[in-house]
Amino acid sequence: MMLDPGRTDVWIAIVVMTVVTVASRLGGYWLMGYVPVTPRIRRMLNALPGSIIIAAIAPVVLNGGAVVIFAIAAAIGVTVIKRNDFLAVMTGMGVAALARAIGFSG
Repeated sequence: MMLDPGRTDVWIAIVVMTVVTVASRLGGYWLMGYVPVTPRIRRMLNALPGSIIIAAIAPVVLNGGAVVIFAIAAAIGVTVIKRNDFLAVMTGMGVAALARAIGFSG
């Protein structure tokens, strides 16, 4: 089924979603201009990237099965040892592909 590029309702939805996304991001920066950055706030802001990653991968780990757990564990191991995100992603993908090729499922 092809999407008709002439449909105005689709373009309106895309524009509205774009405006809401940009407004929410800029609004966060604007609001943080009124927040005094205390040491406690600084620690919270420094912890945000890690907590966002955990929130993103937790459902995948819980629903993905053994292959996903092996792949993520390998990626975490490479991240801790080598401190190279790209190498960690490649390792995780390689472990998942190898596990599936060998016959692991889940």
